[in-house]
Amino acid sequence: MRHITENGLRLIKKFEGFSDKIYLDSAGFQTIGHGHLILPQEQQLYQNGITEANAESLLKHDVTAAEKAVTSLINVPFTNHQFDSLVSFTFNLGAGALQRSALRRKVNREEHTEVPAEFLRWVYAGSKKMPGLVRRRKAEAVLYSEN
Repeated sequence: MRHITENGLRLIKKFEGFSDKIYLDSAGFQTIGHGHLILPQEQQLYQNGITEANAESLLKHDVTAAEKAVTSLINVPFTNHQFDSLVSFTFNLGAGALQRSALRRKVNREEHTEVPAEFLRWVYAGSKKMPGLVRRRKAEAVLYSEN
């Protein structure tokens, strides 16, 4: 299976940030590290926090679901930059968002010049445009377009 590059991991880490303590993300889910959603059975495990090294390990584990989704939903060749941007998108929004998106359809039709604009459609939480999501989607769109 294909894996995200260090460049892609840096992008995710930049936008997820790092917290050594449990916090509620923008959707109200308990989270720790670099965007790790805490499962009910993990509550006690992270009560005392997490080290950055453990958070890095968790991120690499968590990102595998996004890697698998991108690999299975995209059926055309793509560059590392394109893969990394799609994995970041999928890590943030979930495989369902990628699956039902026009972004995926355009990638699979190899309409690569139209893909960056599709990233920018995914900047809302509820009906509110989120500045952090605008920055993230722009960064993903730029990365997608790199050679």
